[in-house]
Amino acid sequence: MSTPGQRTLAPADQSSWRRRLDPDHSLGLRLTLAATAAFLVLVPFALLTLLVLGAWAPLHRLDATITETLHGHALDHPAWVTLMRIWTEVFGPMPLRAVALLVVIWLLRRGARRLAFWVTTTMVVGGSIGPLLKLLVGRDRPELLDPVARAAGYSFPSGHALNATLAAGVLLLVFLPYADRGAWRIVLWVAAVLLTVATGLSRVALGVHFASDVLGGWLLGTAVVAATAAAFTSWRAHTGLPAVRPSRDGVAPEVERHPGAA
Repeated sequence: MSTPGQRTLAPADQSSWRRRLDPDHSLGLRLTLAATAAFLVLVPFALLTLLVLGAWAPLHRLDATITETLHGHALDHPAWVTLMRIWTEVFGPMPLRAVALLVVIWLLRRGARRLAFWVTTTMVVGGSIGPLLKLLVGRDRPELLDPVARAAGYSFPSGHALNATLAAGVLLLVFLPYADRGAWRIVLWVAAVLLTVATGLSRVALGVHFASDVLGGWLLGTAVVAATAAAFTSWRAHTGLPAVRPSRDGVAPEVERHPGAA
């Protein structure tokens, strides 16, 4: 019995809510959590974007302090600059997209067409949003008297940080099923985090991006991977495949055991 003023869910609402919290249903708990995670990552990204657009003074001061500190270190350590330049070139957007393309071709040869489509969609959607946001925000890059590197275009969000996050997330979720032992899973996670963090930091170290640009790229890339993984999880549920935990099992563990299953 409900008390006066208390809303009682209709049977249809109750049924829908149970399905969303049922791990075995197409709109089960894991899908709901994945979609929620994507939304929660977009919230700080949206807030950060508003602060950048509004030229919020505390953020500007923090960005300037980090940039000046790292720039001073770069001027005093030429070898450090060389290392950062090599890293930012090797793990730039185009090389990472080439790696993703090779993964797509490999998946197609194994008959995993839907998984290949997920990889393509994630890289294309994320890679397209970045340049569009750069134009909409129109933030200029750091201006330094004695720059150690140069880059064209607007600054927010960092395309290197965004594409590194997309590639790291895609490669991690595709190859986790092939890591049979816990140690190999740790290696994959460490490699994904290292690729993402080091690529973003290299852009700040070279003075071509503010720290908030890189943070924006990380947040946006994480949100895109989470959103597309949630959509792929929904497809799995509709086809009757068992529920998975992407951070542990990847998005399609059946492909490793049965090529062509996804």
